[in-house]
Amino acid sequence: MTAHPADLAGWLDYVERQHPKTIELGLERVAEVRDRLAFPKLAPTFIVAGTNGKGSTCAMLEAMLQSAGYRTGLYTSPHLLHYNERVRVAGEPVGDAALVDAFARVEAARGAVPLTYFEFGTLAAIAVFAASPLDALVLEVGMGGRLDAVNAFEPDAAIVTSVDLDHMEFLGDTREQIGWEKARVFRSGKPAIVGDPAPPDSVLRHAREIGADLQAQGRDFGFEGDSQQWLYWGRSGRRAGLPYPALRGANQLLNASTAIAALESLRDRLPVGAQDIRNGLARVELPARFQVLPGRPTVILDVAHNPHAAAVLAENLDRMGDAEFAYKRTLAVFGMLADKDIAGVVRKLKAHVDAWFVADLPGPRGASADALAAVVATEQPWAEVRRFASPADALAAARGEAGPDDRIAVFGSFLTVADVMSQRKSGSGRQQCR
Repeated sequence: MTAHPADLAGWLDYVERQHPKTIELGLERVAEVRDRLAFPKLAPTFIVAGTNGKGSTCAMLEAMLQSAGYRTGLYTSPHLLHYNERVRVAGEPVGDAALVDAFARVEAARGAVPLTYFEFGTLAAIAVFAASPLDALVLEVGMGGRLDAVNAFEPDAAIVTSVDLDHMEFLGDTREQIGWEKARVFRSGKPAIVGDPAPPDSVLRHAREIGADLQAQGRDFGFEGDSQQWLYWGRSGRRAGLPYPALRGANQLLNASTAIAALESLRDRLPVGAQDIRNGLARVELPARFQVLPGRPTVILDVAHNPHAAAVLAENLDRMGDAEFAYKRTLAVFGMLADKDIAGVVRKLKAHVDAWFVADLPGPRGASADALAAVVATEQPWAEVRRFASPADALAAARGEAGPDDRIAVFGSFLTVADVMSQRKSGSGRQQCR
C-alpha cells in the first residue's frame, strides 16, 4: 500500500500528478467520487460563476452572511500565497490538518478515478464543509460552469456575475457561447441571479427554458448611488443608506447589488437584516482587487488577467486622485500567462501606462518577458519597456525608478501579484491559475 503524504505540501504535490492534464472539463469523474463519499445534505448553497467579479461577489456574500451571525463555508480559487486561502470556514482559512484529512478521504474514495488538481481540491473542500456545522456555503466556479467541478453540487441559488471573453479554447470564442456554458449553473425552479448589466441572450434564454427564477441586473434589481452612499432596489423593496463596499473599484456596486439579490432570493431560509448588509459591506476584504498599498510611490495590486478586467482596471486608474492631485506617471509591473489575450490587455491599458516592467512567469503556461515586450512594442511602440526574470524583480526596479508622485500598477495574473506579495510572506503549495 502506498503511504499517504505526510503534510499539506506533500499532498498538493501528489494531487498535481494524478491527472495528465491541468484542465480536463467534465462532471463524470467528480460525480462518481462525490457519490462514493456520500456527503450528507449540505447547508444552503450559493454557486457563483462569471468571467470577472466572482471573487468579490463571493467575499461580499461571506461577509454579509457572517455579519448576520451565520457560520459560513467559502470555496474560491486560485489562491495567492497559501492553498488554505481556497477553503474558509467561519471567515478563516482552514488549517493544514483539516485539508490533509480531506485529501486523504478523497484519495480513499476515488480508487482508480483520475482527478485534476481542481477536481481533487473541490471534493476536498466539500469534505471539509460536510464535516463542519455550517449554515451557508458559497462556492466559486473555477472556469465556465456547465462542466466545472463545482457544478457537480446543487445550488440553492446560482449567480452569473459577468460574461466576457476568457478561456476561449475551452468555452467558445463569443460571449453567447461562453454565456451558454456559464448559465448551466442555473437550476429549474431556483433563483438564477444575473449580475451582468448586458448579458448575452444565451444566459437569459437558458434560465427561462429550464424554468429558473430569473433575476436580472437592471430589471429585477439594481442600485443607485451618490458620492456618499448608495441604495439597493429589488423584488423585496429598497435598502437605502448603504456604505460603499470596502473593496475598491468601479464595478463593486454591480457585485454588491448582485450579492444582495442572491441573499434576498433565499431570505426565507437565510434572513439578513439591513444592518447586517451594511456591516458586511463595510468589513469585506479581498486582496489584489485594486488593492492600494500604503506609502509612496503608490502601488496598486490587481489580478486583472483578461481584457474585460483590464478595462475595469483602466477605469479605476482614471478615478484615482482628485482635482488637487494627479499622478505624474504610471509604471506597469506586468506578467501574464501565454494562453491569455495579452494583446487585448495591453490595448485596454496602454493609454494609462508610461513605462512597462515586464516579467517572466514560471511554469509551462507562463509568458516570457520577451514575449510580453514584443506585444507591448506592437501595441505601444513609443513606450519604454524593460524585462525582468520575475514580477518581484520588476517591482523592485519600478520602485527604484518611481518618484513619490508616480504610481505602480502590478497586474496580469494571480501569479504576478502573488510573486510580489511573497517578498514579505512565504506560501505553501503550488499555484494553478485558470
